[in-house]
Amino acid sequence: MIQLHTDCLVFETSDGEAIPCSAHDVTVELLGDAVTEIEPHLITEAAEAVLYHFKIDQERASITVAEFTLALERILRGFGYKIMAAGEEDEIATRSAAETDLHHLAHQAGEGLEMVFFCTLRDQIHADLHGQPELLKVKGLRDAVHKLTGTKNWGPRSQKLNDQIVDYLRHIVAQHQQEAKLTLMIV
Repeated sequence: MIQLHTDCLVFETSDGEAIPCSAHDVTVELLGDAVTEIEPHLITEAAEAVLYHFKIDQERASITVAEFTLALERILRGFGYKIMAAGEEDEIATRSAAETDLHHLAHQAGEGLEMVFFCTLRDQIHADLHGQPELLKVKGLRDAVHKLTGTKNWGPRSQKLNDQIVDYLRHIVAQHQQEAKLTLMIV
């Protein structure tokens, strides 16, 4: 048996063929035109993370292209990229959805009033979830952070508030997911 290079996996195609290939090459191929919008080092990091997951965590050398694609999507979404499998956009569009505009809520709260913002956000999200949507779309995060911090440039304070808002939204959704299926989309 031929030993694979450390950055390679064996990819099983739908017709049963097994093809050894570099995880980085498969990542670039799967991303297609989107590869120009993502920093090269991030593509390398994502490919290495998927490779590590399958080779080390799961102790597998052979996977399907679908498994690789799903893992890659999850990683890139974790980095904040909107990656969707073919057909997933149509599926999301047909779900019942609720939408919240964070910039509007921040404008209502006013500059520097983060506590008021979080209370207003909690009330708005709970009102949105009352209709039991399958998709909770939250938009205007960056503009809301700028409004609340009173700055136009992104700095450590902006990043900290951004992370707090995202963590808060994830916490609310995690609590709600125990009752029903819910997807959080922050754009």
